Amino acid sequence: MKLIKPLFLSVLIATTLASCGGGAEIVSTPVENIDSVPLKVSELTEKEKHTWGHLDLVKDTIPGMSVEKAYADVLKTQKGQTVIVAVIDSGIDIEHEDLNDVVWVNEDEIAGNGIDDDKNGYVDDIHGWNFLGDAYDEQLEYVRILASGDTSNPDYARAQAEYDKEYEETTARKAQYDQIYDQVKGANEVISEFLGKEDYTADEVNAIESDDESVTKAVGVLNFMYGNGFDSTEAALSSIKGGVDYFTDKLNANINIEFNGRTTGDDPNDLSDVGYGNNNVLPSEKGESHGTHVAGIIAAERGNGLGVDGVANNVRIMSLRAVPNGDEYDKDIALAIRYAVDNGAKVINGSFGKYYSPHSDWVRDAIAYASKKDVVFVNAAGNEGLDLDQKECYPNDQVNSGPEVSETFITVGALEPKYGSGMVAGFSNYGKINVDVFAPGAKIYSTTPENEYDTKGGTSMAAPAVAGVVALIRSYYPKLSAAQVKQIIMDSGLALTTKVVVGGDSEDIKPIGDLSKSGKIMNAYNALIMAQQMSK
Repeated sequence: MKLIKPLFLSVLIATTLASCGGGAEIVSTPVENIDSVPLKVSELTEKEKHTWGHLDLVKDTIPGMSVEKAYADVLKTQKGQTVIVAVIDSGIDIEHEDLNDVVWVNEDEIAGNGIDDDKNGYVDDIHGWNFLGDAYDEQLEYVRILASGDTSNPDYARAQAEYDKEYEETTARKAQYDQIYDQVKGANEVISEFLGKEDYTADEVNAIESDDESVTKAVGVLNFMYGNGFDSTEAALSSIKGGVDYFTDKLNANINIEFNGRTTGDDPNDLSDVGYGNNNVLPSEKGESHGTHVAGIIAAERGNGLGVDGVANNVRIMSLRAVPNGDEYDKDIALAIRYAVDNGAKVINGSFGKYYSPHSDWVRDAIAYASKKDVVFVNAAGNEGLDLDQKECYPNDQVNSGPEVSETFITVGALEPKYGSGMVAGFSNYGKINVDVFAPGAKIYSTTPENEYDTKGGTSMAAPAVAGVVALIRSYYPKLSAAQVKQIIMDSGLALTTKVVVGGDSEDIKPIGDLSKSGKIMNAYNALIMAQQMSK
């Protein structure tokens, strides 16, 4: 499943309204007293909100990756070479104004002739491959286990227990969101009629005086809405509708035992049954925006005056559509990784994950294959606020925290745009063994389909931030191996001692250095200086 945190209303709103690493030293600034940096107490400007992941902790007091500093001070006189970055995700809008010039083109394939010109097993794969075919909605993996009816499966009982809990919770949450939507919509209608206009401000609502109980109740609902960060009913209704749709989709497809989203005609339990899917790597619908958002974080064209700048220049994005609205199939992921490696990708981004994986060995073998072929795989840690040293998440490069099969697999947790105790995103998974580094992942502005832009949050957004830095290193210092690049990522981050809230639990406070193997947060400036030194 795509690892993204839906930006819907909090549980608090639902409840209230319903009732009403490495070992090298830091090679550049910041210096050893980094933790004396003052907290960012002022509201971020609009520009800072849209670019915070590229800003500098010392200069801006925001835990960004110092990307702009890296371009200004390290890369300004250098010329890099083109690097192919494979994005295994949902469809990517390769026609987007900010992406269309950074899309990979398979020069060995003749478009539209219906022939596998390069004999790689995929016909007319000009920009990548679509392993999902025409499908998008899918079940979660544990629901597929139940749907199989195979009670001898060792995961069957656990899957049944999880399904019973999930179904009850999802049904309740959908009912909450339906009720919230109706309340805000109704309050908006009452206030619009009272004021005689549809567009009004929070100040105008606060100034309302009326003995009409329906009006005073509507004022209370809207004031609560304003107090939770929404500046208009339009924005609130859009966000709440997103919640309604999310839980509706979950009930209709993701946890529907009777649903079968697979349309490609292959056997997902047979890795040798290949050739399925098609060459259409675009999203199946506008709402399928995850892959486009991820691609923009990595490589949206820099300096063109449009919506966003990606982390990396000199990149060509290879689109591999393999992640549905539900849990991905292990077969699709394993084949997508091998496609990426065999067709020239030097970096793979995987912003997806799940907690059941019947063919995890297929994916792990593909990860090992990528490592042997000198490819870096950047992986999102997941969004449940869990310790991955205690709960296994897939894909991964080891079994039960045992020996790793890859020297080039990097797992990334997510940061918030604020320095201090709330720096680690409450949704982000973590783990001293199984998470490598933290990077900007909450409230990230990037590309979405049809030439639009939006803010999304999740470790899905943190992984491509790191993938972008990896691509920069591979572009400007191409003699470095994939294993060396990973070591740079591990060693060059900022080692902080700040104590942070873990998993969104205010009672759980730990030093940020205890939450990942490197104990560091990503810093592109340091990484490029270290790469420069190592390449000499």
